[in-house]
Amino acid sequence: MASSMRTRTVLPGKPQASLQAICTGEWSRRRLIGYVSGQTLVILGGVDEIIQTIYHEGGELTTVSFEEESGKIAVGSGNRVLVYGPTGIEQGILRWVLQSSFTLLPEDGDVRSLSWGSDDEIMVGSNSLSLWETCPGKVKTLWRKPLANSVKLAVFSYNSTLVATIGQHDRLVKVWERLSFGSDDVQFGFSYLAHPRAVTNLYWRRPFHREETIDSVLYTLCVDSVLRIWAPVQSQDQGVLQLWAAIDLKNSIPTPFTESSTGPEFMSPEDHIDHSATRHVVIIDSKVFTGAAETAVRTAGNSEKQVENMNRLLEIAARNPEIIVIFDGKGRMSALGLDNVGSKSRKATNVFNIVTGETSELMTGVRSGGGDYLHFLAFSSTKSDSGGLVMLVHFLDGQIYWFDMRLDELLDPAPRKQRLKLWGAWSGHSNSINALIRTTNGKAMLSSTESGEHIVWTKYRTREFITLLKHSEIVSRDKVLQALVMDTGNLVMTLHDNYVILWNTSKLYATEIERLQYSLEGKVLSFLLLPESDDGLHTLHVVAVTSKMKGIAWEVKVGGESLIAEKNSPPHDYVKAEEHHMLLPVDPVGWTATMGGTLDRFSREVVTSITLSGFLRSWSARVSLLTSEIHWLATFTVDTGIAFASLLRGSSLGKVAIVGSQRNDLTIWATRSAQLEHQVQFEKHDVIMDLDWACTPDSQSILAVGFPHRVLLLSQLRYDYLQGGPSWAPFREINIRDYISHHIGDSIWLEDGGLVIGAGNQLHMRNRRIEAIDDVAKFLNVFPHKASNTDIFDIVSHLNGPVPVYHPQFLQQCILAGRTKLVERILVGLHKELRSYHEEIPLDNFLNIPIQAFLDPEEEHGILERRSTNVGNYFDNYAVEDEFSAFGEPLAASLCELLTKIPIPHLTGSEQMNLASIVECVAQVNKHRRSIDENGARYLLFFRQYCLGRERDRRTHKSSEESGLSWREIVWAYHSVSQEILVDLVSRSHKGRMLWKGAKESGMFMWLRDLESVRNQWEILARNHYTQKEEKNPIDCTLHYIALRKKNVLVGLWRIAHWNKEQQSTYRFLSNDFTQPRWRTAAKKNAFALLGKQRYEYAAAFFLLGDALKDCVNVCFTQLEDPQLAIAVARVYEGDDGPVLRELLEQKLLPRAVKDGNRWLATWAYWMLRKRDLAVRAIVSPLHSLLPNASNVSSPPSPGLESQLYLASDPALIILYKLLRDKTTQTLRGLEKISPAVEFEFVLHTARMYDRMGCDLLALELVKNWEFLEKGVHVDVLGKGMQKIGSGMQGRARRHRRRSSVTIADEVDGFTGGGLWGLGGMGTMGMGGGVGDLGLKSGVAMDVGSVTPVTDTGMRTGTGKTLVKPPASVFEEPDMSWAFG
Repeated sequence: MASSMRTRTVLPGKPQASLQAICTGEWSRRRLIGYVSGQTLVILGGVDEIIQTIYHEGGELTTVSFEEESGKIAVGSGNRVLVYGPTGIEQGILRWVLQSSFTLLPEDGDVRSLSWGSDDEIMVGSNSLSLWETCPGKVKTLWRKPLANSVKLAVFSYNSTLVATIGQHDRLVKVWERLSFGSDDVQFGFSYLAHPRAVTNLYWRRPFHREETIDSVLYTLCVDSVLRIWAPVQSQDQGVLQLWAAIDLKNSIPTPFTESSTGPEFMSPEDHIDHSATRHVVIIDSKVFTGAAETAVRTAGNSEKQVENMNRLLEIAARNPEIIVIFDGKGRMSALGLDNVGSKSRKATNVFNIVTGETSELMTGVRSGGGDYLHFLAFSSTKSDSGGLVMLVHFLDGQIYWFDMRLDELLDPAPRKQRLKLWGAWSGHSNSINALIRTTNGKAMLSSTESGEHIVWTKYRTREFITLLKHSEIVSRDKVLQALVMDTGNLVMTLHDNYVILWNTSKLYATEIERLQYSLEGKVLSFLLLPESDDGLHTLHVVAVTSKMKGIAWEVKVGGESLIAEKNSPPHDYVKAEEHHMLLPVDPVGWTATMGGTLDRFSREVVTSITLSGFLRSWSARVSLLTSEIHWLATFTVDTGIAFASLLRGSSLGKVAIVGSQRNDLTIWATRSAQLEHQVQFEKHDVIMDLDWACTPDSQSILAVGFPHRVLLLSQLRYDYLQGGPSWAPFREINIRDYISHHIGDSIWLEDGGLVIGAGNQLHMRNRRIEAIDDVAKFLNVFPHKASNTDIFDIVSHLNGPVPVYHPQFLQQCILAGRTKLVERILVGLHKELRSYHEEIPLDNFLNIPIQAFLDPEEEHGILERRSTNVGNYFDNYAVEDEFSAFGEPLAASLCELLTKIPIPHLTGSEQMNLASIVECVAQVNKHRRSIDENGARYLLFFRQYCLGRERDRRTHKSSEESGLSWREIVWAYHSVSQEILVDLVSRSHKGRMLWKGAKESGMFMWLRDLESVRNQWEILARNHYTQKEEKNPIDCTLHYIALRKKNVLVGLWRIAHWNKEQQSTYRFLSNDFTQPRWRTAAKKNAFALLGKQRYEYAAAFFLLGDALKDCVNVCFTQLEDPQLAIAVARVYEGDDGPVLRELLEQKLLPRAVKDGNRWLATWAYWMLRKRDLAVRAIVSPLHSLLPNASNVSSPPSPGLESQLYLASDPALIILYKLLRDKTTQTLRGLEKISPAVEFEFVLHTARMYDRMGCDLLALELVKNWEFLEKGVHVDVLGKGMQKIGSGMQGRARRHRRRSSVTIADEVDGFTGGGLWGLGGMGTMGMGGGVGDLGLKSGVAMDVGSVTPVTDTGMRTGTGKTLVKPPASVFEEPDMSWAFG
């Protein structure tokens, strides 16, 4: 037998307390089991396989019967019988549908028994006994006989000739013999089988096949604990059946005695008063015995004991017996064999002993209050994980236990440790479940129904499965508003209208310990158990909090007699402005029910609240041991902007899920960082019903989102700022629609990752193992190559855990951080490992690189050291250096080839493709590293990667949603001093034929600083657009030439465009003088006409022709939705200092940056506006506080949800901040306005972001090496002078190892291009104009120890001497003539 853990457990509902509440049979080579629970019929194919649940709205179902020939199932409800027939077996979708139904006569009362006969006939037992034809369209009564005593049980024999019936408390069994077949006049005769006491059950012997002709044998069980066997052994004059044998069940199991006892005087008194006198019987027919014996022989082992048992089993099987297994109330058993049952001459050897008085596991772990009666069903099983014999035990208190066993072990006469294996327990409720509540440790739970049923469940675990066993049932007369489960399910506290009750649930039926009255103002929103200090006092505190933030607490003493004492809880009137809409306890995941002794922002949250307007708060609480008061603290607050939230659920790990008022929009928030992590809008029909939190052992969060018929499990994903991917994603879907039509009432997590779903009256439990990957996980592509992740904890750890150093995300962040040497070292190490890689040898996550190498950054940024050739001695020239010892194009090509052949551990297919593109891009950028700076290298690498991805999508015909490089890359290029080279490389990537689409993707017109270069590239675009088609169309370049103010060129192009139908009119119109107001007005009128025709770009060109730049820009921004085009046109037409560009940046771009939380766009816009102090502050400070005249604006733009997304907190911003914070005097002014606390929080927040990205090493490197600049430096150069700046900078510059020794003094009047921030070269300013009182011609450069004015031609020292500026360095060939002299 296989011992693998089953992944699901089903509790299909509470079975009815009747003899025919459950049935089984084999049809179409499938074992089917059906039972009735409340108003549902449950059809199962195994212990954890529900095939279908059928709901009947006409009342509770009481009986069920299965017909093995046709597969029909009949159920009784009141005085109605419903017949369901199978369908869809050919299509592989087996379902039962209603085929026919009929109603009994009023005087017949309710249906009490059902039994199938032959040819769609069914016998119905009620106040009468009636035979019905059930064929659809032919339903009718074939025979009916009123009875003096209502029927308790009526059972057809397998040949359909005899019917045995008993009444309530009846000691006479009536045996009805059918006298006629195939005619409308059906007649039955009957005879009596007398018993000394009331008969409790009937059972007909089962033949191997229905066509087999054997004598009918009836087993009857009587209150006197005697099993009687009736068979036709005499003539018909003596009746149809006669007594063949009687087995005394009491004497079959000896009275228990201790091993040391020698006589009955040593018996324990408890043995005379407990259930050991009770007897239960299960009959194993020869058909079932044969099937189970075959399985036992096929799977037998080779040990001596197993061989002995198998030989004994074969001896028994040779007699072809029926087996009678007898149990007492404690689970001890005996087994008898019946040989040649029904023989005319019975011998003494026909009944023989097999097992006598041995122990079994029948009552192990069973908590039953159903009295002494059990109902058994036994059948053989051929499933691979089964022992061959299955026994269903129906306890009439509402539980069915499934036992699996091997026949040779069951019938082993020697004592055994295990005979029966409990495989499952079927139970549940009779009505629909509406609430599930668990203990804090997840080991027990309480389920409640709409009708007031309350059951406590505990987990039961074996090697094969995990299930829920009924622990206790609470019977409460009054309505329970809320409830709490404590002490691992042994205590429950219920909240009612004006009182609370503490229940002792350690027994099967709960008892009330104490109740207390209470009075509170407002509606009770939260009823929660506080986490306690680990003080060993065994004291619990329960709190009720109302919408008015008023509360009351109760103290519960655990151990001995549990008592409740009311305690004062101070008013929680923290929010007076707005009443709380919801206030709910957090899901206690990843922790126990204990807490520390302090109360601060780092304390564990216990409650989450939200107002109607969407103001979210997290609360902590602590119980004072001295005063017994409860102190509350609002730890975190977030303005979500979500009004009228319909669902709220918080987790103790600082995550909160909120569902909006429409109930189909979900947002996930990180309260400790006030950050929106995820938002998703589901379809309108996907109404969110429930939210539940769980976590892995390493604190990775999992959210279960419940819909009407499915539960979606969402996992945290690593933050991915570069791709902009989601931070949460579904990875598993649990759909119950296939086997139950009722909607989900509630769901909850238990310990160790088990999810319990309550739907209708059923409980469905999924453990954390996954049988197969569903479509959701396949779409997410969460599984690495050859991974065997069948555990949701492993999946979540893979999705959100630390990444290996060769992961694309780690490499990209290292590149952004300037760790180029480290990236090359990693790639060299990866190449070395892959060359000798074997899948059985794990790949080291650090590639054997020392940890210290990740924590110590390079001394210099941006310039890679080249390995120089060592001359050495003569013999060293023979040493051959490995071409793969250093990173270069050969290594990159070899590594890319290996990546296409070898599946890399911990990488998915898409991640491995991304890694190959990074290797290729690093190699390409490496060729240009001598000529570009670090910022240019950052831009170029991601531009190359974007181009590779675009080309890959083009080859695979995959539509890409990417519209170009992000503002992050634009900002890097904007601050590069190698822009001319970048322009050349970008142009070459388009083979010199770049159009506006390519320019927009590269962001060229955003990051080019030199206006002359901007206009040159714009003119190149104009030519390319004109010549892009064979028929050169002047319309394509109209906007470009008009922006360049080169109308005459455009007129010339129209002169030769004879093929264009608009040629003559357009040529005549453009030939006019548009400096005159008349023609400007005409151009604008034409622009408005073109707008009506939705020719937006052409309309923008005519607005520009009429000198209406603002209207042109508005068309580009609004109608064309192209901000880059609007900015480019404004820059080309009026330069960088024009009012239209300024208005566009201030009124359009900056509000958009605030709404979207785009700090990259904001810092770029402020730098363009010459507000470089704000450009630095925009990286750290709230963007809405920096808007121009924000304090004077009546309604400044408020940040949207996008601005609170995690994408707004790009960790690369800290690289830009470090680069800009003290580069110029203006940025120093901005730095002064950033408090040390804000900068400190910024660094920690970035470190947390690195951690959420899986780049823990980068987070550690950041906090280890970050240096805070002193904030006491005066940076007002206009009033204080440059000397103070120089002296104040001296100490900082020495500490800041990786900084340049140059700080630039910004001009006031203007700003020109060339070099870094207006530099003509590295460390030199090339700005025109003066600098106020200092009288500087072009700028100021500061060294570490001095402050020296700089001019275009020289440098003036403090003593008045002029130092001549050295000429630019030019490479010259060395003179090698000496070598050939």
